[in-house]
Amino acid sequence: MNVIGQKIKRLREEKGITQEAMAAQLDVTQSNYGRLEKDDRRLNVVKLLKIVRILDTNISYIFNETENSDSTTSSTISNSNKEVYDILIESLRSEIQHLKEEIDFLRVIVKS
Repeated sequence: MNVIGQKIKRLREEKGITQEAMAAQLDVTQSNYGRLEKDDRRLNVVKLLKIVRILDTNISYIFNETENSDSTTSSTISNSNKEVYDILIESLRSEIQHLKEEIDFLRVIVKS
């Protein structure tokens, strides 16, 4: 079940933002954005962070950790939001490091 995509869609509609506007801000086509709402497996960390910022919501809410979508409701939610962001950022850093290692390996092969 696509719970994350449904929440994103509901928040987007509540804020009166069209799929076209979201797609433009995410630098994807409208059809790609529409598929993202229908299939949250297409959602990556970078897109998720952008969506949360565009919708001005709490990332914990997207993952069903809290009932309130307002990002400014309490310091507890803000702290939770920061923890999730930190985890996502660390995940991205790890992925970047992995890609750098692959690039270095490929450079060695090409030079051989």
